Amino acid sequence: MQKITILGATGSIGASTLSVIAQNSNDFSVYALAANSNVEKLYQLCLEWQPEYAAMADKSAAFQLEKKLALVNSTTSVLAGTEGLCEISSASSVDMVMAAIVGASGLLPTMSAVKAGKRILLANKESLVMSGQFFIDAAKEYGAQILPVDSEHNAIFQCLSQTVQTDLGYCDLKENGVESILLTGSGGPFRYTDISTLSQVTPEMAIAHPNWSMGPKISVDSATMMNKGLEFIEAKWLFNAKQEQLKVLIHPQSVIHSMVQYVDGSVIAQLGEPDMCTPIALSMSYPDRIPSGVQPLDFTKIADLTFLAPDLSRYPCLKLAMEACYIGQHATTAINAANEVSVEAFLEHKLKFTDIAIINDRVMSKVCGLSTLNTESLESLLELDRIARIYAEELVAERT
Repeated sequence: MQKITILGATGSIGASTLSVIAQNSNDFSVYALAANSNVEKLYQLCLEWQPEYAAMADKSAAFQLEKKLALVNSTTSVLAGTEGLCEISSASSVDMVMAAIVGASGLLPTMSAVKAGKRILLANKESLVMSGQFFIDAAKEYGAQILPVDSEHNAIFQCLSQTVQTDLGYCDLKENGVESILLTGSGGPFRYTDISTLSQVTPEMAIAHPNWSMGPKISVDSATMMNKGLEFIEAKWLFNAKQEQLKVLIHPQSVIHSMVQYVDGSVIAQLGEPDMCTPIALSMSYPDRIPSGVQPLDFTKIADLTFLAPDLSRYPCLKLAMEACYIGQHATTAINAANEVSVEAFLEHKLKFTDIAIINDRVMSKVCGLSTLNTESLESLLELDRIARIYAEELVAERT
């Protein structure tokens, strides 16, 4: 019986993870559940799954949860703050950690799991976007195993040889016959929208993704294709990819989740229904496969598989992230921080949809122009993240 901690239990990835556990209850059990501040939802999950621990990043929310659980004589212990999240990620009883907290707040708990040598089911893009080489090196030093959960990276992982799969972060793609990685994305809900009207997009329009069921922040990132930019950065670190080895393709149907092109002209693709239970199940069971609850594709019902080159004038956030990827760690940390602030402001109706890219661009340019940049430690990157957020918040305030 493998024990799992789920960071981000109240989100869509958390729900899918619990669904896979329910499908395989003889093999996996829930050790701990963690969330930010959704007391009611985590309370209901604690009643259903009876974990040993629950943790909430928001300390006042943790106090409320503790009171509610006490009223029903629950045996679940409640922890609070980043310290609590780190504790349930590194506990000796835990075998694997689903790292699904959205944003930079997921970095420290995920790193705690790495340093405890756990199997990391990595759904938190920001861990690699913000800390890149530190994260990869720490996993090797402490014997942690990284399994990518993002559907695209999981697809790429499945299309690679076991030699590459067991050497993430350090593999040599060329030596293993890989010509390029083809990272696919749906293009979001506005791939055919007149560019001149994008400034009128509302949060409600942006979170209505045509294929995937995701949280608000990730849905907006899909609409701007910033999610693909973050995945581009993540793929660089996971697969040790050079700039010319990474390509982005728009694939509206979301049937092919990504592909790997080999030097002999072969292309291997991973296909499946757009359901996160599939990559989650593989990351939990690798190198074996277990039921995920997802039905196999019915190829007789697939009308078309189409592909488009991304129009970078339509997706300026994608362009910025791809540029940041090979500028350096300071650039990727800055653009990630700026994007979290700008997307939140957009969701609160403080910014136009098109302002997201403007804020991101200005913050990245300002941070890259600093003469006192230090990216030599995790602490310095967290400080850089803090500075970038301040810049972003100032720019948001100017536009509201």
